[in-house]
Amino acid sequence: MAYWYNLTTGTVESDENKSQSDDLMGPYGSEAEAAKALDTARQRTEAWDEEDKAWEEGSSND
Repeated sequence: MAYWYNLTTGTVESDENKSQSDDLMGPYGSEAEAAKALDTARQRTEAWDEEDKAWEEGSSND
């Protein structure tokens, strides 16, 4: 079963009760993973921003 995080309601939904909404993040393999969807997204965004910054700083040295 897959789980989803609903950005509008701030709740976790399963395939059985999933909203028909564009405001869903997922699917996630567990309810716990879905519950921390925003934290996971924030961490990934921060990591990508650091990678972008490192790449841009490295390319300016050419």
